[in-house]
Amino acid sequence: MVAKKKKEIQVTALTICHQDLETLRSLADVEGKNLASLLLRCVQLTDGVSQIHCVKQIVPLLEEADKNGTCDPTIRSCLDILAGIYLSLSLKNPLKKVLASSLNCLHEFFLTEAIQSFTSRLQEELNTTDVYSYRKVIDNISSCMENFNLGITSVNNLLENVLHFLQKSLIEISEENRKFAGNHLVQTQLMNDLMVGIRVSVTLVQKTQGLQGTHLAISSSPAWRSMCGLLSIFTRFLNDDDLLRTIQSTSGLAVILFIKAMFHPPEKIPDLISSLLLRSVDYESIPEWFLNSCRSLCCADVSESALLFLCQGTLTMLDWQNGRMGPSGEALLLDTVRVLFTLSSQIKESALEMFLSRILASWTNSAICVLESSSPSLKDSLNGNSSIIKRLLEYVYTHWEHPLDALRHQTKIIFRNILQMHQLTLKEAELDKSDLAADHFIFELTQSLLRLEWHIKGKYICLGCLVDCIGVERILALAKTIPSQILEVMGDQSLVPYASDLLEIMFKNHKSHLKSQAVDSTWIDKWHETWVSPLLYILCEGNLDQKSYVIDYYLPKLLNCNPESLSYMVKILQTSADAKTGKKVIFFCLF
Repeated sequence: MVAKKKKEIQVTALTICHQDLETLRSLADVEGKNLASLLLRCVQLTDGVSQIHCVKQIVPLLEEADKNGTCDPTIRSCLDILAGIYLSLSLKNPLKKVLASSLNCLHEFFLTEAIQSFTSRLQEELNTTDVYSYRKVIDNISSCMENFNLGITSVNNLLENVLHFLQKSLIEISEENRKFAGNHLVQTQLMNDLMVGIRVSVTLVQKTQGLQGTHLAISSSPAWRSMCGLLSIFTRFLNDDDLLRTIQSTSGLAVILFIKAMFHPPEKIPDLISSLLLRSVDYESIPEWFLNSCRSLCCADVSESALLFLCQGTLTMLDWQNGRMGPSGEALLLDTVRVLFTLSSQIKESALEMFLSRILASWTNSAICVLESSSPSLKDSLNGNSSIIKRLLEYVYTHWEHPLDALRHQTKIIFRNILQMHQLTLKEAELDKSDLAADHFIFELTQSLLRLEWHIKGKYICLGCLVDCIGVERILALAKTIPSQILEVMGDQSLVPYASDLLEIMFKNHKSHLKSQAVDSTWIDKWHETWVSPLLYILCEGNLDQKSYVIDYYLPKLLNCNPESLSYMVKILQTSADAKTGKKVIFFCLF
């Protein structure tokens, strides 16, 4: 056996400008023990990994200096150079995170000087005017907000300037992108820069406390004007079908987040967003700044893609936990899914179909959050017999055989969440009933799935969800021969993975249930009768393909669940009339 060679970590070595290098040389002490000497040794190394070890020595060395109670000019200059080093490193360079982690441990005594240095250096970055250098600045803003105390403080100190830079950079990158229409290589990079710029704008609003308070208190403040400008840009991107769908999608998130941060009073936000989704905005009831920034979203001819991504933003950026938005939030939840149903019948583009499936799945997650503390009215609107649940099931049935794996996966999430939503709408007394027929919705749903042909792959996935929800005992009560039925189709290679996965879900659930109910070990007899006996029948009587696939896919899972079943199988097969088959299977099991 050949041993794998350990992969070496690649770290690009840091460098500094000539002026900073000369500063370090002039400040380094003869003994080579001060911070300037350490940094000088560090930048002279050509190996990034070795530089990491140097960086980790910075704070311990400063702790020694702190004992003297002084922050001398040498340390001030070194902190300034460290700020420059941090901002010069690429986002993916491990040195950047190591340096941030080290500086997070900086003693309070040096914080004021360090903050001044980082704020000054970041301001220099924000003064950049080259459109192709904007990405580096945007990355630095992002890294400053990523678990880096000095960076977060610096961004807060320069909040107005950061907002203005993001607004300026997004406008200019967008214009540059239009200039290079048809040049896919350049446009790919520019659109990627746009995407990152939007995401950083979103992160800025989410993580910066200043944007939740004083900076936005005055509508004439520079921060407010930049926020309005950014909201206008996101609205334009959302409506621009020439941009990548991912940019439009992220813009939809940004639009809703900025509305959430800027619109007052907050309790009116659900009504405002509902009017956007339903294309029924009352121009007289909305503030002028909103109309100026989002005018194209207030019209009746909003595009399908824009509506779709507004729905996504609504579900992602608003707080659906514990029904905090009250009745208007519940109304928005229902309006959102109705818009999604309308879009599902209109959208034909495969990329948008994929987005729609994810957004519908996201809607079911939000619905579960709201239902956990919702009004009786919402529970009536979302119980298993409601029109909304029926529409969701129609979507699942229509798309569970979709050629895209990712979309089929979303139908599984939607179906599983439908079951949970229905349970949340039931009264506690109804949940306690063990009789499946007592829950009309679940009973009918189970029956309808069992009636379907076994060649329908979606049937396996949905039955697996049902087992997780109600337990396999209830399904076996309706279809005792279901293990045999599933094993019968295991001669079809395309169905084997689905069949074996469903069987595994079922026999694991059954074992857990039987053990929890049993007072002795006799439960295993029933389990063997249900799951092992049909298996042995296939091994003895099935065709060659069935035997082969059962041995390869089903048998290992069964024995992994209950290894003791091997001896039971050997005993049965030894007495089998088909001794040849029995010996073959015994050999496989043992070896």
